[in-house]
Amino acid sequence: MIAPRLIRVAAACGLILSLAACMAPAPYGPRRPGETTGYTDRELAPGRYRITFTGNSVTARETVENYLLLRAAEVTLAAGGTHFIFDDRDTRARTTVHADPAFYGPGYWGGGFGFWGFRPMWGYSAFGPPLMISQTTRYEAYAEIVVLKPDQARNENRAVDARAIIDHLGPSAAPPNPDHV
Repeated sequence: MIAPRLIRVAAACGLILSLAACMAPAPYGPRRPGETTGYTDRELAPGRYRITFTGNSVTARETVENYLLLRAAEVTLAAGGTHFIFDDRDTRARTTVHADPAFYGPGYWGGGFGFWGFRPMWGYSAFGPPLMISQTTRYEAYAEIVVLKPDQARNENRAVDARAIIDHLGPSAAPPNPDHV
């Protein structure tokens, strides 16, 4: 007979894995009110913009930086430019550590070695139950860009061709087609 505790642990692991499988990287799109992912852009002065892209905990750093680059190219074309240069840019990693009590229901406190129990890979709290420690990292990329017209771009060796960026990165950032499985 399988112990009820083992069944609970297996069910909890299955639930965690199924929820983790549902998590998807942040889609390319504007950050809407109340949301924490997506891009923002703001004109600071004529031809100068601040752009950000914030991903979620499963969005890779490279994806966040590519989405920032793509948005910079879109803003450049919308502002009537053909090229842009980065005046300033960086990517920040924000790591948070969570410590949550690890409860397994009735009978937990009596099992294991000693009163608190022994659980490998779990934190230990002297004043309460063992803790489940988890860590998540989210990336946010930001940049200030200067939009260039064609004659300005010819004289600037750091100029980035906005159309080439969109042609190269745009298809990978496009939302999936719901009709195509």
